[in-house]
Amino acid sequence: MTDAAQARIAELVQRSDVLLFMKGSPLFPQCGFSSRAVAILQHLGVEFDSVDVLQDQEIRQGIKAFSDWPTIPQLYVKGEFVGGSDIMMEMYESGELSQLLAEQGATPAA
Repeated sequence: MTDAAQARIAELVQRSDVLLFMKGSPLFPQCGFSSRAVAILQHLGVEFDSVDVLQDQEIRQGIKAFSDWPTIPQLYVKGEFVGGSDIMMEMYESGELSQLLAEQGATPAA
């Protein structure tokens, strides 16, 4: 991965309190895992930004190296990697994700 891709990803991650790298968009997720990740965040009522990795191959490959995590979607909260769809689901079911978002001061969705 190029240094430029690393820098772009780092900037995206730092710019948003809650950021989901996904396939597709929140309105039109392009895979079941991305759809589930969006549903979890929407159910928790948190404002989040998303990056469609299908629109940019450099980001699609780069995010895997950036997080050292092989799959997409990937959730970041306040610049910290949280996990993918399965981890999000486990954390959601245990109440841990809601607690993390509250502790980090994630903005409620309008």
